[in-house]
Amino acid sequence: MSPHEPRRYIVIGSGAIGGTVGGALTRGGAEVVLVARGAHANALADNGLVLRTPDGVFEIPVTVAADPAGVRLTGGDVVVFATKTHQLDAALQEWVDQPVHDGSDVIGTAGELLPALTALNGVVAEEKALRFFSRVYGVCVWMPAAHVTPGEVIVRSWPVAGQFHVARWPAGSATPEDRELLADIESTWTPAGIRIQLPADVAPWKYNKLLSNLTNAVVALTGSASDDHDVADAVRQEGEDILRRAGIEFVPFEVSSAARVHGPTVRPVPGTDRVIPNSTWQSLHRNSGSVETDFLNGEIVRIAHRHGMTAPLNARLARLARDAARTGQGPGELTTVELAAVLGLTSGAHCS
Repeated sequence: MSPHEPRRYIVIGSGAIGGTVGGALTRGGAEVVLVARGAHANALADNGLVLRTPDGVFEIPVTVAADPAGVRLTGGDVVVFATKTHQLDAALQEWVDQPVHDGSDVIGTAGELLPALTALNGVVAEEKALRFFSRVYGVCVWMPAAHVTPGEVIVRSWPVAGQFHVARWPAGSATPEDRELLADIESTWTPAGIRIQLPADVAPWKYNKLLSNLTNAVVALTGSASDDHDVADAVRQEGEDILRRAGIEFVPFEVSSAARVHGPTVRPVPGTDRVIPNSTWQSLHRNSGSVETDFLNGEIVRIAHRHGMTAPLNARLARLARDAARTGQGPGELTTVELAAVLGLTSGAHCS
């Protein structure tokens, strides 16, 4: 990258997370391309992005592309993957071999030359990306956002929309070029409302977020925005036990809770009370036919099996979420008590 060439962010997957990132950065003066599909892409192209926040509605003109053919990549580009985890493989393969230009010359491919940020749930995205991109940066995403209507994104915190921990993947491989990029991201994204933290290793933060996301399916299946009950506690506890027994480090919840003090503060967004900022709930609500649960609860199951253990609660919950997506069920088909019974739990005082 030329020292005078500004960075441009190519956000692939412009739903809840990608749309908020793109909208916030665009409002902050950064150059952004939002990559979207179908009705969402059409709405963005025709009317711009509608960003609904606790402090009002922002209508943001955005640059949008439906596929790589609509983007002429250059050496100043940073690729930000913000798809669902189960959609990442297709996105990586679609973008890895795209040509990167310097003037009229092609100087290489995206996978060879461009940094790739993995701003999505789960803990497998970074290793997936390394099959295709030489410079991968893991991102732990905390952002209470939702996308249910084409052209619109709801973010329940403003002006701090989110807090991201970002680091070169794997830990210990950062170069001076990486540190320059991360410093640029921090200086651009934080003022725009996406607070950037730069730990030496993002993996423990991502495993902490994985544990938090284990209740996504609970929220989606019950339709309840709260995960403060015995079912959610049991599912998370099983996940923690599996990680500890497998020797996998994760940031304790008391540490992550303290870190969030300076991050998003959830507040109501007028007219959106029934929308839950939960990726699995949104997938069922949109009847998308698939969910990322196999890379959340299913990841705990994989780790358990890898180490000669079982994770029955997370395995059953993943199966229920898959069935709901396949059969077109909307969110909220079960009460918490019914879910507890299906999972083989004795419903406690908090299950209602």
